Amino acid sequence: MKDSDIHEAMALLAEAVKSWPSPAVTIVSQREGNPFKVLVSCILSLRTQDRTTGPASERLFGLADTPGKMLSLSTDEIEQAIYPVGFYRNKAAQILDICSTLVDKYSGQVPGDLDELLTFKGVGRKTANLVLTLGFGKPAICVDTHVHRICNRWGYTSTKTPAETEFALRAKLPKKYWPVINDYLVTFGQNQCTPVSPRCSTCVLVPFCNRVGVTKSR
Repeated sequence: MKDSDIHEAMALLAEAVKSWPSPAVTIVSQREGNPFKVLVSCILSLRTQDRTTGPASERLFGLADTPGKMLSLSTDEIEQAIYPVGFYRNKAAQILDICSTLVDKYSGQVPGDLDELLTFKGVGRKTANLVLTLGFGKPAICVDTHVHRICNRWGYTSTKTPAETEFALRAKLPKKYWPVINDYLVTFGQNQCTPVSPRCSTCVLVPFCNRVGVTKSR
């Protein structure tokens, strides 16, 4: 994909993703734009499918929707609410640890700063950037496995890790696409440009895609 193709590619993506469900964390953000709920939903979503993340988030927020209220729950109560998300025991402990820090250091408010977010236990660049974009509406680029895979498959980037992809995109992706690149490519990656055997025969982006690393497609 040429750098100049990105505008047409993003326009096509914007239309294509309307046919598929939005990622679970995006749905949470669209309801309230609550940074705390976005942060917790991000944590629950790690290594967990959206069909599990969404209901688990709803069950947990039905019990507690602020850091202070969350601290009134026991680890066991949180575990039961979020099961069967991946690593639910570790995530329950992590959520309580983060809530304790939020209450003690930030008056119960999620900070809207990347470096501050990265100091929280278990919060990496993917989660921190997603909180900034979905929770605060700030310009940031969240790169997960879908964004990393697809940008390299297109030939728009040539990187080896999601972190490298994030910085490559920061250098070349027009800023107006920063907040939506993750939402678009997660949806696109789950439904069209899958990790194995992508659906190239029906893909609207075929004219722009270099199909780097694609050996088998549908």
